[in-house]
Amino acid sequence: MRISCAAYSFREALTKREMSLPEFIRLCAELGLDGVELTGYYFPDTSRATLNSLKRECFRHGLAVSGTATRNHFTHPDADFRKAEVEKVKQWVDIAVALGAPMLRIFTDRGIPEGYLESQAYSWSRECIEQVLPYAESQGVVLAIETHWGLTADAERTLRYVRDINSDYFGVLLDGANTREKHYEMIEKLAPYAVSVHAKTHSRNARDEFFELDYERIFRTLKAAGFKGYVAIEYEYTEPALPAVRRFAKKLLTLRNKIR
Repeated sequence: MRISCAAYSFREALTKREMSLPEFIRLCAELGLDGVELTGYYFPDTSRATLNSLKRECFRHGLAVSGTATRNHFTHPDADFRKAEVEKVKQWVDIAVALGAPMLRIFTDRGIPEGYLESQAYSWSRECIEQVLPYAESQGVVLAIETHWGLTADAERTLRYVRDINSDYFGVLLDGANTREKHYEMIEKLAPYAVSVHAKTHSRNARDEFFELDYERIFRTLKAAGFKGYVAIEYEYTEPALPAVRRFAKKLLTLRNKIR
């Protein structure tokens, strides 16, 4: 396993321009991480010059670009809207290629539209993914759906996509914190299909109470499933990001070396 960090962890500083993506990259190198996940929300632009500069910065600091990530809305009831979203995700496949990122994180949905059945929303999102997939495969980019509420709120819902799409260029970005119950059971069920993993320090239970996730248990589950990819820190808890990410990075690197 390799440890990286999602730029989303520093979303407040990046949004306020108190931190730039090059500064984020240099911080990850300082922390001894293996890679960075460059969340697309914080790019100043997506010109080739900007993408080349970010890729060069990673190379100079010995970091892989473990992936990139975009927003998308594949369950909008309007077919033309969904068609535009498919084209947008294809553009992000090109961005991933320019960055040297082997994986593009996408979402299945932004919730089931009011007045529509879950089965209809699932069909729309699956069809959109299937429209993007041939292009992603032709460019060598793996599409990864994040377990992120809605149509991927639990293992069973997420596994529908794995079963129905069935492609070497499609998989799960496993975030075990994005559920309210049976966190470790979900991780165990989805680990064999994970192409990347997000690591949050805390999750919430069914009573909406925060608790710390047991990463020794999670790493052992991932190892047992044969996962060898990137575990990207995605910090969302209440403490300021910088000290929390420093401490969490050290913890994950120590665990990785212990369990490897």
